[in-house]
Amino acid sequence: MPSTKRPCRRGGRAAMTLTVSQAFGVFLERLTPLQSDRDAKARHRSSVETSLKGSTRFGVYLFRETGSFGHGTGVRNHCDVDLLVSMTGSKPTSDTALQWVKEALKASFPATTVEIRRPTVVVRFAGGAEQWEILPGFRTSPKGAAPVYDIPGPANGWMSSAPTVHLDYVNGVNQQAGIVGGAKKLARLAKAWKYYNQVPISSFYLEMRAAQYMAVQTHFSAALHLCGYLEWLDKIALADMNDPLGKASRFSACSSTATKTTALSNLRTAATRARKAVTAENAYNMPQAFDYLNLLFGHQFPKR
Repeated sequence: MPSTKRPCRRGGRAAMTLTVSQAFGVFLERLTPLQSDRDAKARHRSSVETSLKGSTRFGVYLFRETGSFGHGTGVRNHCDVDLLVSMTGSKPTSDTALQWVKEALKASFPATTVEIRRPTVVVRFAGGAEQWEILPGFRTSPKGAAPVYDIPGPANGWMSSAPTVHLDYVNGVNQQAGIVGGAKKLARLAKAWKYYNQVPISSFYLEMRAAQYMAVQTHFSAALHLCGYLEWLDKIALADMNDPLGKASRFSACSSTATKTTALSNLRTAATRARKAVTAENAYNMPQAFDYLNLLFGHQFPKR
């Protein structure tokens, strides 16, 4: 495709317009959490761990950071820290385990918002500017095997999860020849779409589906593969996903039928906008391509 870069005037100074590919590069850089964000979150980890270790309701075997922040797929200003606490002792109901975690954290942080939002307990530090999600778990796999845990299900009961196996899967796809970095970039873009449009869909689901989608690709093009990914999710109607390595339970895109209906409506709109952006770019209509991408990302996409 011929270059669409040309000089223009911005604020009285000469500048160059961006191609769609270059704009995605700028956008992905903007989406990446800053080191200062990582440092701030690290400062709270020890206090959270100390709080949970002090509980008289349960023992703690270990803590394991999970989720997008640790996986390298988080979105700046929308990147919660997910911490799994591996409990010891007899396993209660999932509701009881969540209540135990909430009580321990509330005792340590009485002035901080602490609430149960299945499958985690959410702690909002600094008036909500920094959010931690604590996930209670009981290890079910034998010593020496990949760790598998029973964690609270989205609505009730327990479900199995293998966080290290899932991370290894995403990392493995992300390093495949031809698409190095593509799986995590696609996951980050999908999560940005979710956050900027307030779509009620699981970030974990988007990340795992992004890796699954990229596993069969031979190269990575942000606009083209984001479009294909969104259309694929629409085609499968956000179906529950089998664990790709068969270590844990199937997992859902949404927490309820009502939120799934909303998410599917948002997804269809997104897939349509992404396809129109790709079509416009292929027709060398860059203003229209950028307009659709801006709509797709809730008016947060870089300008030309």
